[in-house]
Amino acid sequence: MTYGKFPQTRMRRQRQAAWTRRMVAETELTTADLILPLFVHESAKSELIKSMPGVARHSVRAIVEIAKKAAELGIPAIALFPVVPENLKSLDGKEAYNSENLICRTIREVRATCKDSIGIIADVALDPYTTHGHDGLLEGDKVVNDKTVEILRKQAKALAVAGADIIAPSDMMDGRVGAIREALDEAGFCDVMILSYAAKYASSFYGPFREAVGSSAALASNKPKRTDKQTYQMDPRNSDEAIREVALDIEEGADMVMVKPGLPYLDIIRRVRDEFKIHVFAYQVSGEYSMIRAAADAGYIDYHQAMMESLIAMKRAGAIGIFTYGALEAAEMIRHAQSEVCSYSG
Repeated sequence: MTYGKFPQTRMRRQRQAAWTRRMVAETELTTADLILPLFVHESAKSELIKSMPGVARHSVRAIVEIAKKAAELGIPAIALFPVVPENLKSLDGKEAYNSENLICRTIREVRATCKDSIGIIADVALDPYTTHGHDGLLEGDKVVNDKTVEILRKQAKALAVAGADIIAPSDMMDGRVGAIREALDEAGFCDVMILSYAAKYASSFYGPFREAVGSSAALASNKPKRTDKQTYQMDPRNSDEAIREVALDIEEGADMVMVKPGLPYLDIIRRVRDEFKIHVFAYQVSGEYSMIRAAADAGYIDYHQAMMESLIAMKRAGAIGIFTYGALEAAEMIRHAQSEVCSYSG
C-alpha cells in the first residue's frame, strides 16, 4: 500500500547493513554442507589437471594429508575417484572389484590415519576401469544393464570391505541400488549407506572429469562413439522422469540421493526435496567448477563470490550436501567470515 507519493513498505530496509543481512538470511552455507571430491593416482607426485584449474591428481599419501586438512576445516566427507593405469583397464572392468586396487588401498590408508574424523564416499561405476570408458559392460554397441549390475555388486562389496562409509553408485543402471543393498547386507555391511546418483543427467558439463580420470580418450576412440552416454544417463529435457528415478531408488534402499549436475538442475533438486523429504545431494560438477575458475582467472568474475553464490543456490534449492572441487577454499572462506563476525561482535 502506498500513502502519498512513496511506499510504506520498503524491502531495502533489511538490506542496508551487513548485520541485518546476516540476521534475516534465509539460507546459510556451512562447512558441514561441503563434500570434497578427490582424484587419486599411482604416481608419488601430484599432477595438475589442465581442464580443471587448481585441481590435481594426488598420490595416496597426499590424499591422506588432504583428508586430514578437510576434517580440520569441518568438511564431513571426501569422495574418492581413481585414475586407473591403462594396463589395468579391460573390457569387463574387473579391476573395479580387486581388493588391492588403487581406490581400496586409498580408503584403507585414509581410514587408518583419520579414523572416524571424516567420512569416505566411494564411487561405484566402471568408467575408470574399462577400455571403452563407459559406466557399464559393453556388448557390441550396447551398454548392458544386468551383467553390469552383477559387477557393481562386487565392486560395492570390495569398497565396503576396504572401509568406505558410503557407497555411491553413479552408473545409472536400472536396479543397481537394490542389488547393491542386497550384496552389502549379505556381506554383513548393513550400516554402510548408499548415496544413489538417482537423477544423473547426460550432461556436457562432465568433460573435465572424464579427462581427470582418463576415460575421455577411451570414449573418443570407442566405435560407435557414444561419448554423451545418452543410452543410460537422463535426458536434460525431462523432469518428471527424475522423480520416477528417485522413487525407484528409494524403494530399493537408497539412504540419500544425488542430483547431478547441480546449478543447471536447481529445479530438480527442489522437486526431489519437496516430493520425498529425503536427504538430497547436489554435485557441482567439473564443468561448473572449471567455468567459474576459468572466468575468474580471466578477470571476468570474482572467484570467491561466484563460488559461494553457486553453492548457496544449491543449498537454497534444497541440497543438504554439495560435492564441489572448491570445498577446501569454500570452507576457508566460511571460516574467515565467521572469524570476522566473532571479532566484530566480541
